[in-house]
Amino acid sequence: MATLASCVVFQQPQTSSLAAINSNQWSTGICGCFDDCNVCCFAAWCFPVFACCTASDFGECCCLPIMDIPCMTAQCLGACYTPPISIALRASVRNRYGIQGDMASDCLYATFCNVCSWCQIAREIKRRRTTFTLVNTQPTVIAPPPMMVAPQAAVMASRSTMVSQTAATTWMG
Repeated sequence: MATLASCVVFQQPQTSSLAAINSNQWSTGICGCFDDCNVCCFAAWCFPVFACCTASDFGECCCLPIMDIPCMTAQCLGACYTPPISIALRASVRNRYGIQGDMASDCLYATFCNVCSWCQIAREIKRRRTTFTLVNTQPTVIAPPPMMVAPQAAVMASRSTMVSQTAATTWMG
């Protein structure tokens, strides 16, 4: 008959102090690319995909930034167009996280610093959606559920009885 330990003790790790971002300001500046180089490199090398991923991370349709492509193309040709999706997403991020600002600043950033604006949005989403886990530093005792172990002979007897009953039913049937 097998026996199990009656209880198991796990020692919890020590906690480290974590501070949640709860500010009414952007956590990084518009030119804060060195605060998160991965975000900046992704935006610099493949901006359309980056913008789609950022919109998706914020909970919007990943195809939404594609509507800004005609405006960005016009900007590359020297025209001054304001990308509406960039402004809308920036304003939405500001509203969700309670960041100070107004539509005029959103419009200026989206028109003249569009890639930097998207990078700032991505960094903000990344920092604000971080989930924190509370760790209990007290040892916790975890007891396994009680288990019944049947002797091996009883299991064999019930199998042979079942086999003989099945054979009798088949022969008579």
